[in-house]
Formats: sequence, C-alpha cells, structure tokens
Amino acid sequence: MSDTVRTWRHIQERYNLIGSECTTCGKLYFPPRVICPECRRKGNIESFQFSGKGKIHSFSIVRTPTSDFKKIAPYAVAIIELDEGAKLTSQLVDCDVDSLEIGDPVEMVFRKIREDGEEGVISYGFKFKVKK
Repeated sequence: MSDTVRTWRHIQERYNLIGSECTTCGKLYFPPRVICPECRRKGNIESFQFSGKGKIHSFSIVRTPTSDFKKIAPYAVAIIELDEGAKLTSQLVDCDVDSLEIGDPVEMVFRKIREDGEEGVISYGFKFKVKK
C-alpha cells in the first residue's frame, strides 16, 4: 500500500464525522480541536462521533466550475448545521440544485472526492444528500 493511501486512510475525519467535545462546557466542534476556545486550559477535550444528520444552513450553487469539476456542474456547496449544533461545509449530491432551500434536512453519504488521473489514487470522503 502506498504511503499516500495509508496516510488518507488514517485520517478518520475524511471517512467519519468525528469531531471533539469539551466535557467541561459541552460545546461540540468539527473538525476536532485539541483546546476548547471557550474553556481554554480548563477544558477537557474528547472525541465525538456526529450522527451525520442536519439541515442546510446556507448554500451556493456553482454553475461555472474549475476544470476539475466541469463534469458535475452545476453543483451545490452548503454550510450544514448538524443536529448536534456544529456547522461544516460540504458538497450536496443527488439533488436538483434549483429546488434547494435553507432548512432542508440532509444526511451524510460516503462518496468519491477526487481521482488522481485515470490510474491514480481515488480519494473518498463525506458529502451530504438532501432528504425530501
């Protein structure tokens, strides 16, 4: 196994919604943090597995993409507010971009992110799908 593939497989945040929780104040963060911005040194940080469910907080439709994304245009990129409260940015997939609305429910799905040439490494990770 190449070092590149091994490195990507060991980055759990690419394959799971693993963030962190400050057990002192209860705040949740994604991506994970090593120090709580609220509690600073008094905070106690632990790993936290998010459910992968949430809603669209805001979104943008990309109609004129870079050459790497021309095959999938138009596509939407959204700020997702997870049910647990943390927010993250992700691409929305399997949806009609013209019917998206703020507040639409979404769930995490596992998809191809990119491909390094026709015979190169394929990187996978999470995206979000609208649940209507």
